[in-house]
Amino acid sequence: MLKLIHVISLLPLKPVVVRSNCVVNNLVQTCSVPNIRKMSFKAVERGTTNTQAYRIFFKNSEGTPVSPFHDIPMYSDESSQYLNMVVEIPRWTNAKMEISRTEPLNPIKQDIKKGKLRYVANCFPHHGYIWNYGAIPQTWENPEVKDEHTGFNGDNDPIDVLEIGSRIAKRGEVLQVKVLGVVALIDEGETDWKVVTINRNDPVADSLNDIGDVDKYFPGLLKATVEWLRIYKIPDGKPENQFAFNAEFKDKAFANKIILETHQHWKSLMCKPEDIDISRINTGVSDSKDKISSKDGEEIVNKSPAFAQGGPDDDSVGKWHFLHLM
Repeated sequence: MLKLIHVISLLPLKPVVVRSNCVVNNLVQTCSVPNIRKMSFKAVERGTTNTQAYRIFFKNSEGTPVSPFHDIPMYSDESSQYLNMVVEIPRWTNAKMEISRTEPLNPIKQDIKKGKLRYVANCFPHHGYIWNYGAIPQTWENPEVKDEHTGFNGDNDPIDVLEIGSRIAKRGEVLQVKVLGVVALIDEGETDWKVVTINRNDPVADSLNDIGDVDKYFPGLLKATVEWLRIYKIPDGKPENQFAFNAEFKDKAFANKIILETHQHWKSLMCKPEDIDISRINTGVSDSKDKISSKDGEEIVNKSPAFAQGGPDDDSVGKWHFLHLM
């Protein structure tokens, strides 16, 4: 027991539509889901940094506002199995940034706890997040479905990604990543998969092809990853997190299976006929009842305050928390 003592520019190709059949009231409903490969996306900052008004919206290469949850495709290159990763939290930073499930166009914003901006504690010797952290678009861990592998329901978010390469990414950047493996965190009784990846442009990316290669090039990182995920909520007064499979990392094939399962859950989410507590507003999912025009998307972005540089991070960011094994 533990006790507490900005833009990727690639040549755009013609959109390829993937159709997802959903059974609604015994009828088959078809949602046309764009799988636009090799496009570029840029982050658009709004509001004042280090305040509750700060947001990061996204636009595609044509200048159309897009949702990082729904419009950015899961695959950046399906033939090579490279995925798009939306970077929420750069390595070594503490601000708990996340794609908003409920706000139109799902901008990145900082999580709020007890009315204040949330920062993840430094659990010695770790400082902030120890990888670039983010999410895979067009995925969803369904809270209404018990995961067959873990026995716990999903956490209602896009699937999380840990990018382990040498470069510190930028908040709001969209990276192309190679899948290496996955670990199953059980976070407060919910399944919270963490997919281990590496930026396809990393100097050692070609040498890493599965989870077994990680320790050779990044010795100690997988062990540190389990430790970090287990203890990072303890300074907030919560118990240590648990894992499925005794914290064993599963290989690339298993990880890709989980990713595809969460992609299917996302497709079903987009086809639900009823209103739900997740914003499905998008500008590129054809036949979606929540699809809006580029002009309407611009209005959503422009309703938020203009970008401004705010004050420094909260003083808590510099605090160490020391844990003792009991």
